[in-house]
Amino acid sequence: MDVQWSGNWVAGRLGVELVGDEELHELLGLALRRNPKRAHLLVSNVLGKHVPQRPSVVYGAGFELGERVRDLLGEAEAHRAVVLGYAETATGLGHAVADGLGVAPYLHSTRRPVDGVAQAGGFEESHSHATSHLLLPEDPELLSAADRGAPLVLVDDEFSTGNTVLNTVRALHERYPRDRYVIVALVDMRSEADRGRLAAFAEEIGARVDLVARASGTVLLPDGVLEKGRDLVAAHEAAPSTAAGGAGPEGPRPVPVRVRLDWPAGVPDGGRHGFTPVHRAALEAALPGMAGRIADALGDARRVLVLGFEELMYAPLRLGTALEDATTADVRYSTTTRSPVLAVDDPGYAIRSRLVFPAHDDPADGPGERYAYNVAGAGFDAVVAVVDSTADTAALHAPGGLLDRLSAHTDRVLLAVVPSYVPRHDSAKPSRTTSPSASERQEAAMLPEPLRGPAFSSYAADDVGWLLQDLSDTPLEAPTEEREEAIQSGGAHYAESLPVEYQPTPQYQELFLAALDTSAARIARAVGTVTETILAERGPRPVLASLARAGTPVGVLMRRWALHRHGIDLPHYAVSIVRGRGIDANALRWLAAHHDPADVVFVDGWTGKGAITRELAAALAGFDGFDPEIAVLADPGGCVRTYGTREDFLIPSACLNSTVSGLISRTVLRADLVGPDDFHGGKFYRELAGADVSGLFIDTVAARFDEVADAVDAGAKELIAADRAPTWEGWAAVERLSEEYGIHDVNLVKPGVGETTRVLLRRVPWKILAARGAGADLDHVRLLAEQRGVPVEEVDGLPYTCVGLIHPKFTRGATGADGTAVTGK
Repeated sequence: MDVQWSGNWVAGRLGVELVGDEELHELLGLALRRNPKRAHLLVSNVLGKHVPQRPSVVYGAGFELGERVRDLLGEAEAHRAVVLGYAETATGLGHAVADGLGVAPYLHSTRRPVDGVAQAGGFEESHSHATSHLLLPEDPELLSAADRGAPLVLVDDEFSTGNTVLNTVRALHERYPRDRYVIVALVDMRSEADRGRLAAFAEEIGARVDLVARASGTVLLPDGVLEKGRDLVAAHEAAPSTAAGGAGPEGPRPVPVRVRLDWPAGVPDGGRHGFTPVHRAALEAALPGMAGRIADALGDARRVLVLGFEELMYAPLRLGTALEDATTADVRYSTTTRSPVLAVDDPGYAIRSRLVFPAHDDPADGPGERYAYNVAGAGFDAVVAVVDSTADTAALHAPGGLLDRLSAHTDRVLLAVVPSYVPRHDSAKPSRTTSPSASERQEAAMLPEPLRGPAFSSYAADDVGWLLQDLSDTPLEAPTEEREEAIQSGGAHYAESLPVEYQPTPQYQELFLAALDTSAARIARAVGTVTETILAERGPRPVLASLARAGTPVGVLMRRWALHRHGIDLPHYAVSIVRGRGIDANALRWLAAHHDPADVVFVDGWTGKGAITRELAAALAGFDGFDPEIAVLADPGGCVRTYGTREDFLIPSACLNSTVSGLISRTVLRADLVGPDDFHGGKFYRELAGADVSGLFIDTVAARFDEVADAVDAGAKELIAADRAPTWEGWAAVERLSEEYGIHDVNLVKPGVGETTRVLLRRVPWKILAARGAGADLDHVRLLAEQRGVPVEEVDGLPYTCVGLIHPKFTRGATGADGTAVTGK
């Protein structure tokens, strides 16, 4: 049976023609609207605004366009792109395009001002019922085009004249100029003249403008169509009609039932303030559970409408797609709208019914009517109304409100409320009290750019930038015993020289490889957990600053996780911190000049007794804006809030020195080598390339990311909600052991598997305390202890797997490359 085109009624009465691709009549119908600027309305059948459609069809239409944009841009440019959607009709479409693109953050314009959020731009939509668009990103850098080559992808449901796009590009290009724009729409309906106008504008601003549309054509309008349309609307509104929906039939009505969604913490309700791939991944993980709760509340309903709310299109759309997977019911999706459209109950007309109700979100432009189309008379036996918490007001529940109107036309009304996202104000996160002064910027500009592989380190150039100076040609190594004498006597600081690099025996190398194979999944889970925690609490784009060098492999892995799971390319730098001397102040100045200090997250491998944690907090006291909290892979000492695990287990990168850390030495701070305007120093041991396992370690752990993804999602969510306050249990244990063993110096007690390994590799160990019954995590410790003739004592009551005790009996000796004392400095 032939289905009548839903544009016949308007085409026959006004003489409007739709010409172009064959698919146009499937994608679009026609209606009339009360709008002094344009009489006709192109009604999309796949947008999910006016016409209820299967959620998977609506989402798939946008997602496919996003895939086409990704193919157009290529992977490199796709990773740099930002997607911008138009309110109100294209907020969900733009979101779906961003999902198809896969790696791009998303923002949509809005007509809802939000207190405390600075406007990053705005523009006008000339033919729309409501014209002013605001841009309110939480991240003020989201739209900035410091890299002019970063494409901006603009998404609207249709292009009619191109005026909206011109207004947008003009406004944004003046403020954030860039070299490339991609325009995306379901249908391109511009005339040839309008197409030429956009091309001329692109040439004028010197930018490339590409167009991606599912179908194209044009609307042919006869003379006088605006007046004819206005008269036709007036005549039909004056006549009695069943299309208006009205109060509905008499009789008992269902009482709306509220469904608890358990919306994931930290995930915005939409793209009004920005929505990142991290948010997307968190939402994806939570959707099945939320859809399951809705399905349980629906019971035996067979035809279900998920009804979104004005700009809130993406959240109900994704709930709808998940509900399709969770139930055998016929699920449809549409949203309410501000736009007044004539309803005519005719199969050749796109808007067959209209529900009218008052606005219920206290709009900034005052009270007014809102509409839900094609709901009344559509045979839905359940409607799930999805609103944000801002719109969950008395007006929503009042007689004549949306819920009341819906209850007249269905057997069951459910209400699902998504918490309105509140952007972080300056007080919600650490921030600089002032912007860098001109002199500070000049000083930072005089500092060199970070060192990168392969010229410095065996890591790839984009894995990490080292905020160090290269001392590779400077002799700095001294025998371990000589260094220990000088350090303990006060004649030298440990950072003034380097230990001779330990060359592992074949047996020890086998232990490393076995430990890596055994613990790779465990490490991957800890990497994922700490990264997800940071992205949720310090997002949307944190800057990783790993503490060289133990923190650097962890920083590389965290960056790899964010890129693999979310498509986010996190900046990562390695900085030096020295116990007793503090953090490299010039590295901090460089970071502050190139990034917001509030976004910088310091990363280390593990905690022992928390000395570096305390050192960092003290060192940052003189620098505005930096958060002293350290994120670590393992926190057995209970010293930090942000960690992957608090278990004390073997992290194989602790087994070796430079050969698992990009062939970089520990950092050096010596007055004759590091001046007041220099970064701390470090060496690149190129000669050890044959023994380098840095890449093997990273690749082996990263290969387990997919395997642990589900466990990470669950674990990170649980961890974020937990009480993670530091207990400092490790510090108390170290003080007790220092006294029990007559050492009387907590600096000579090194708790945990990682710190114990360092003692055996770099210092003069006295004895090793092992928790009774400790297993394979200590195989490498036992082997090293045997090679160095150090006893291993099994003890009870250790909060760690093991503790290394440095020999407390050394006296003044020598340090440095020539073995001489350094007391003359």
